[in-house]
Order: sequence, then C-alpha cells, then structure tokens
Amino acid sequence: MRKKPTLRLGLPKGSLQEATIEKMAKAGFNIQVGSRSYIPYVDDEELEVRLIRAQEISRYVEHGYLDCGITGHDWIQENGSKVHEVGEFLFSKATRQPARWVLAVPENSPIKTVKHLRGKRIATEVVRLTRRYLKEHGVKAEVEFSWGATEFKAHELVDAIVELTETGASLRANKLRIVDTLLLSTPRLVANHAAWKNRWKRQKIENLALLLKGALEAEAKVGLKMNVAEKNLAKLLHTLPALRNPTVSHLSQAGWVAVETVIDEHVVRELIPRLKAAGAEGIIEYPLNKVVY
Repeated sequence: MRKKPTLRLGLPKGSLQEATIEKMAKAGFNIQVGSRSYIPYVDDEELEVRLIRAQEISRYVEHGYLDCGITGHDWIQENGSKVHEVGEFLFSKATRQPARWVLAVPENSPIKTVKHLRGKRIATEVVRLTRRYLKEHGVKAEVEFSWGATEFKAHELVDAIVELTETGASLRANKLRIVDTLLLSTPRLVANHAAWKNRWKRQKIENLALLLKGALEAEAKVGLKMNVAEKNLAKLLHTLPALRNPTVSHLSQAGWVAVETVIDEHVVRELIPRLKAAGAEGIIEYPLNKVVY
C-alpha cells in the first residue's frame, strides 16, 4: 500500500507557542500539545507538526528536517538560512506590530549613537545581527552572547544590549533607553527549497498559507447583518463601508431587504448608531473565522 504523503511543519515552541496554535486553530487546524511532547496531535493526517524553538526552525527547514515552518524574520537573518519565504504574518504576543531588535543603554548612559559604542561591550542573543550592524556603521566593539537577563546586564556587566521588544514597556520599566533599531521582525512561513519544488508539498504549503492569512485578516473584521426598507436602502449603502459591495437580498416582507457586509471591527461602535439612524433594523454583529480575498 502506497504511503500517504505528509508535510512536516515546524511551529515555534515557547513564548509564541500559544499565539501560533491559536492562529492555526482559526485557520482550521486543531493542534493539541502534550505536557512534555514536542510532537503534538493535529487533526490533519497529511500534516506532521513539530514544536521547536523559533531560533532553530529556519535551520531545520533549510537542512530538510522540516518541510516548512513558522519563525521570525529575525532568526532567518541571524542564522543566515537559505529558505523560501512563503508569506509574512502580522501577529505577535502583545500587538499586531512588528517586533524590534533595538540597541538600548541605561537612561543615564553617555552613549547617544552607535558611534559611541567603539571599544564597548554589548550583550545580545543575536550576535550575528549585532556584529553586522556594527560593521555597517564602521564601529569595532565586543559582542557577547547573552543567555538571558540581558536587561539586568545593561546596568552592571556590559555597556549596551541589543534586545527584542514589541512595545518598549519592559525596557522603560528597567530604566533603559533605546538608541537605535537594528531590525524589524514579523513571523514568516518559510519552506525548504526542495519541498517547495515538490508539487504536492507546495500545494499543501500554499493552502496552509491561504487559510492562515484568512484567519489573521478576519481577526480585525466583523460581519454585519441588518434589515432596511427599500426606500432607505440608498441612504444606508452610502453610510456603510464595505470590504466588497454588500450583499442585498429581498425579504418575504414586501418593501424590505436584508443587507450583509464585512467591515473593520474598530469602526463598528461609531457605525451602528449611524446605520440605525439611516433606517436599519435587526442589526446583528458577528465574529469571523476567515476572510479570504
């Protein structure tokens, strides 16, 4: 009996694990993680999932242990991995903004620019990125790998740190000042080059990317349904911003129609009173799982 083809997917273990599994669930893939296993269950027999540190995923994809994986742009750059980038996905632990690798120093430090780092010591987890940054600016400084507690080291053990931040709140709380941004990073779906050339695997990866992107697009949008008298339809449609032209269908009650559309969630609170004033009745707002363009 011919073995059914499977796609081996790497997902980030650790701080981004919960958020990634949540996004995968919205994309339609139910993943259940055991307390100690790095091989979780997934309700798709064509998919094998491995939980691996984000720092390592791009290397395992490049070398073919994984067919594809979700990891940060920062770790692809840090590892120098030669992989095919399928898509960018704007989600993170705290915000939908890109995470930043920043150069930071204590608030009272005399260091104001990268040039002031000449001959200084810097601690970071992204040693290659930092050395490349210094080289681009013609600065020679010592860069050491940090196993953790990097923010603490900035006050006692080193002159500066290069640290990942989403909002900057943790740095401010530790009385650190951002000097410069080295790199903006967002999660990426990357594929092994050989896997991408395989017809079946490429189709599976592209389907995964489509569903995942649709799930992420849906997070910031909602569906709206409402009824309106036909005489008020033009006025209501003028009020209603739509992802596409709204769907209008006749009701059994003569002279009335139903209107349905998808809009950005952040405008709903201002929009509903305006729709009501335009003659809408029975307004229903509902969440979405996916929006696929």
